[in-house]
Amino acid sequence: MKRLHDKIALITGGAAGIGLETARLFLNEGASVALVDLKTDDLARAAKTLAGLGEVLTIAADVSSPEDSARYVRECVDRFGRIDIFFNNAGIEGKVAPLTQQKIEDFDRVIAVNVRGAFLGLQQVLPVMSAQKSGSVINMSSIAGLKGSPNVAPYITSKHAVVGMTKAAAIEVAPDGVRVNSVHPAPVNTRMMRSLEEGFNPGHGDAVKDQLVASIPLGRYGETADIADLVLFLASDDSAFITGAQYPVDGGMAAT
Repeated sequence: MKRLHDKIALITGGAAGIGLETARLFLNEGASVALVDLKTDDLARAAKTLAGLGEVLTIAADVSSPEDSARYVRECVDRFGRIDIFFNNAGIEGKVAPLTQQKIEDFDRVIAVNVRGAFLGLQQVLPVMSAQKSGSVINMSSIAGLKGSPNVAPYITSKHAVVGMTKAAAIEVAPDGVRVNSVHPAPVNTRMMRSLEEGFNPGHGDAVKDQLVASIPLGRYGETADIADLVLFLASDDSAFITGAQYPVDGGMAAT
């Protein structure tokens, strides 16, 4: 039997990158999937990419909005009747600049999506799972949630916040049989890293990538499939006795 047979998975930031790759893997493992993202065009492209793999619901929503967060959870439950897996994945990188030069509006936007959005998702999904007496939540953090790095203070701050949120939520819902864990990727070959590379040294993004790769013991960036494989493990019953944990998937970067 497939590892997610008849499970219902809800994925924010699901239209591209790690979210889309995870949706593909979940579908291949027998789940039905609800994808949440900001733009309907991006969701339409994602649905086309996943066509034929299984049942996919797309929901356009701003995860930083309380009303949108309540709506995307409601639409998922109305369609499928339950939520077994919540990949709380939506996030943005923010601007690259020293902390003293960061604009408050840019800081607020990063916190709104990466922290407030994750919080609102948990606030809406956890009651559904607690009522079911089962469920697995995987919060997207980053290697940036476990260590420091210069010139991306808003992002670093947001991803550290996800760690605390994960631990608090895990303790609260453990009596209901609901698990909450976080994943912490190193650089991954996605649009976000292209943006950060260019931000760190405009016009010389390739050189930045080379420097970052040199800091990773396994000698490469992660691929979206590397992260999706870990998320699948945490979503499945293979991790039934794991909650409140932080999982680096970083090629050894956290060990340096």
